[in-house]
Amino acid sequence: MDQSLRPLQPNEVRAEGVEWDGPDLDIPVADSSALMSGKRELVIRHNGQAYRLRVTASDKLILTK
Repeated sequence: MDQSLRPLQPNEVRAEGVEWDGPDLDIPVADSSALMSGKRELVIRHNGQAYRLRVTASDKLILTK
Protein backbone atom coordinates (compact mmCIF):
# COMPACT_ATOMS: atom_id res chain seq x y z
CA MET A 1 0.00 0.00 0.00
CA ASP A 2 1.23 3.49 -0.84
CA GLN A 3 2.46 4.97 2.47
CA SER A 4 0.80 8.31 1.65
CA LEU A 5 -2.62 6.54 1.69
CA ARG A 6 -3.07 4.27 4.68
CA PRO A 7 -5.43 3.84 7.63
CA LEU A 8 -4.83 6.20 10.54
CA GLN A 9 -4.14 4.61 13.92
CA PRO A 10 -5.30 6.04 17.29
CA ASN A 11 -2.80 8.51 18.81
CA GLU A 12 -0.80 8.52 15.59
CA VAL A 13 0.58 11.83 14.45
CA ARG A 14 -1.56 13.03 11.49
CA ALA A 15 0.33 16.22 10.86
CA GLU A 16 3.24 17.80 12.63
CA GLY A 17 2.12 18.54 16.18
CA VAL A 18 -1.42 17.15 15.70
CA GLU A 19 -2.38 13.81 17.24
CA TRP A 20 -5.42 11.69 16.38
CA ASP A 21 -7.45 10.86 19.48
CA GLY A 22 -10.69 9.78 17.81
CA PRO A 23 -12.04 6.30 17.27
CA ASP A 24 -10.04 3.72 15.34
CA LEU A 25 -11.53 4.30 11.88
CA ASP A 26 -10.35 2.69 8.68
CA ILE A 27 -10.00 6.00 6.82
CA PRO A 28 -7.30 6.49 4.18
CA VAL A 29 -4.80 9.23 5.02
CA ALA A 30 -3.11 11.17 2.24
CA ASP A 31 -0.09 13.35 2.85
CA SER A 32 -0.68 16.73 1.21
CA SER A 33 2.86 16.87 -0.17
CA ALA A 34 2.21 13.59 -2.01
CA LEU A 35 -1.07 14.91 -3.40
CA MET A 36 0.36 18.25 -4.47
CA SER A 37 3.51 16.78 -6.06
CA GLY A 38 5.47 19.96 -5.42
CA LYS A 39 2.79 22.22 -6.94
CA ARG A 40 0.73 24.91 -5.20
CA GLU A 41 -2.63 23.76 -6.59
CA LEU A 42 -4.42 20.84 -8.20
CA VAL A 43 -7.85 20.06 -9.59
CA ILE A 44 -9.96 17.28 -8.09
CA ARG A 45 -12.81 15.87 -10.19
CA HIS A 46 -15.82 14.63 -8.25
CA ASN A 47 -19.20 13.64 -9.74
CA GLY A 48 -18.52 15.59 -12.92
CA GLN A 49 -17.51 18.75 -11.02
CA ALA A 50 -14.05 20.30 -10.75
CA TYR A 51 -12.71 21.47 -7.39
CA ARG A 52 -9.45 23.36 -6.90
CA LEU A 53 -7.21 22.53 -3.92
CA ARG A 54 -4.71 25.33 -3.26
CA VAL A 55 -1.89 25.88 -0.80
CA THR A 56 -2.05 29.45 0.49
CA ALA A 57 0.83 31.81 1.22
CA SER A 58 0.40 30.91 4.91
CA ASP A 59 0.68 27.18 4.02
CA LYS A 60 -3.01 26.38 4.59
CA LEU A 61 -5.19 24.31 2.26
CA ILE A 62 -8.28 25.76 0.59
CA LEU A 63 -10.74 23.69 -1.47
CA THR A 64 -13.02 25.68 -3.81
CA LYS A 65 -15.53 24.76 -6.47
